[in-house]
Amino acid sequence: MDIRSIGTTGSATTPKQSPEDKKLKAACRDMEAVFLNMLLSRMRATVPKNTLTNSNQQEIVQSMLDSEMTQNMARAGGSGLADMLYRQLAQPAQVERVTKNTQS
Repeated sequence: MDIRSIGTTGSATTPKQSPEDKKLKAACRDMEAVFLNMLLSRMRATVPKNTLTNSNQQEIVQSMLDSEMTQNMARAGGSGLADMLYRQLAQPAQVERVTKNTQS
């Protein structure tokens, strides 16, 4: 059984996303990045500080690095939180669009 062929058939049936869906997906991805950033910063707070490298500048650089890293993690799929949020939030939006189209 060829598993690669299974993955390609599922992606071929993906419907085209509307602009609202793209915005929602981006917002969910951003939310995941914020969550991962908070998680990472709380984890770093548990590590004892080193007196040689502990400075305000180091904290600023570390914060910027963490922010960029969590953005990349969310774009790459991250923890799956963005996908779960999107599925949860997209269902009511799709129902609303369908009812608007049928009423018109």
